Amino acid sequence: MTYVIAQPCVDVKDKACIDECPVDCIYEGERSLYIHPDECVDCGACEPACPVEAIYYEDDVPEEWSEYYTANVDFFDELGSPGGAAKLGNTGTDHPMIAALPPQNQDD
Repeated sequence: MTYVIAQPCVDVKDKACIDECPVDCIYEGERSLYIHPDECVDCGACEPACPVEAIYYEDDVPEEWSEYYTANVDFFDELGSPGGAAKLGNTGTDHPMIAALPPQNQDD
């Protein structure tokens, strides 16, 4: 089980969750953040830190954002498990589903 970052993070990337993560498992893509499912220890510290309420326990992801679970897992197919996001920085890429989204206007 793991936590998942959903649509509200796209084009926002507030990063308050990164400051709270004790195991450095939240990686930065070009347009969104991603939680590494194998590195996450399910502590839940990231969830309340997110100002846009984009982080959910995988069983609690709203149905409308259910594909974000797959996007968060698949994001690490090529990246693997680097063992910490801080040393990697912005990966410069996103999961194809997220990359294909139109720009997210957060004022809607």
